[in-house]
Amino acid sequence: MPVKNRNGIPAYRRIQGKIRKIIETGDLRPGDAVPSERELARTHDVSLMTARHALASLEQEGAVERRRGVGTFVAAPKIHFNKLMSYTEQMGSRSLNACSKVLLAKIIDDEQEVNARLALSPKSRVVKIERLRHAADEPFALETCYLSAAQFSGLVTAPLQRDSLFATLERDYNVDLGYADEEVDATAADQRTAELLGVPKREPLLRIRQVIYSTKGVVILYVLGLYRSDRHNLVIRRFR
Repeated sequence: MPVKNRNGIPAYRRIQGKIRKIIETGDLRPGDAVPSERELARTHDVSLMTARHALASLEQEGAVERRRGVGTFVAAPKIHFNKLMSYTEQMGSRSLNACSKVLLAKIIDDEQEVNARLALSPKSRVVKIERLRHAADEPFALETCYLSAAQFSGLVTAPLQRDSLFATLERDYNVDLGYADEEVDATAADQRTAELLGVPKREPLLRIRQVIYSTKGVVILYVLGLYRSDRHNLVIRRFR
């Protein structure tokens, strides 16, 4: 029977909660070592089996990764491709607080490739929003979003440094997002992107281009995301 405290919470869950909190506050970052089973057992006055159970459960959640003969480490956030999620939702699923710095928010009229992806005429004006994405107080991604200015010009002044774009579209514009077509490949960081993401110039980056549709099949959004490859793993679930 699991050891419980006075509140009836099993000891292994208390240990999990404490480790999650340390990760959420940024005291432990992706790649940092997590206390060993012996350290946890000693600190929390529990058996090795209880400490092992706590780490094994965190590993199943994807919060940590255990390397045989080396130790346990905070896992890099995973991008799940079987569900369309905003960056805020992605980080929230990993118990990480996401925040954004808006680098650019304006209306432009000189992006023909973007217009094509949005199924707009070549001379259409579009909203361009560029944000530097952070989690656990470090830069994770540079993301640029494009939308039709005729429909979404108000997004230029929206508080997207703290609000989810997906949530804003659904709440303020009554848009029901349905699915996305995505292209995933690798690219090299140019000088500006490298400085923003805190990586060397020419560092390999994960590039994800998304055309996002409403549930009615109307193109709503084109997103170009550049992700630090050392901070993201791809998790792809395929069904048959």
